[in-house]
Amino acid sequence: MTAQAPNSEPAPTSKLLRMSIILSGLIGAAGVTLLALSAHADSSGLLKTSAQMLLFHAPVLLGLGLLAQARRVPFLPVVFLLMVGGIFLFSGDLIARVFVGGRLFAMAAPTGGMLIILGWIALALSAIRVHPK
Repeated sequence: MTAQAPNSEPAPTSKLLRMSIILSGLIGAAGVTLLALSAHADSSGLLKTSAQMLLFHAPVLLGLGLLAQARRVPFLPVVFLLMVGGIFLFSGDLIARVFVGGRLFAMAAPTGGMLIILGWIALALSAIRVHPK
C-alpha cells in the first residue's frame, strides 16, 4: 500500500463499502434476533439454520466492502449480489416456513444456497483480477 501525501484528499468511500456496512449490520442483527427466537419459539431448527447462515455471512459482506475500498476487483459487485441474493432467498424461505407456514416459492432455499455457493466461487475466481486502486 502506498503512503498518502500529507495534503491529498482521502479516497472517496466506495458504494459497495457503504452498502456492505449497512447490510452487514442489518443481517448480523437479524441473525442474532433469529438465534434468540430459535431458542424460545422454534422446535423445527429452521430459525437456527437461518440465523447461522446470516451470522456466517454478515462479516463476509463487510469484508467484501473493505476489499472494494482497498483494491480494484472487477468481479466484487457480482460476488456481493450473488451472496446477498442467496442469503435473502435461503434465510427468507426458512423464516417464511416458520412464521407464515409456507415457502417463499418452490425451490427458494435451494436456489438461495446455490447463489451463495456461486458467490463463493466467484470470490475465489476474482483473485485473478485484483489490482491496486
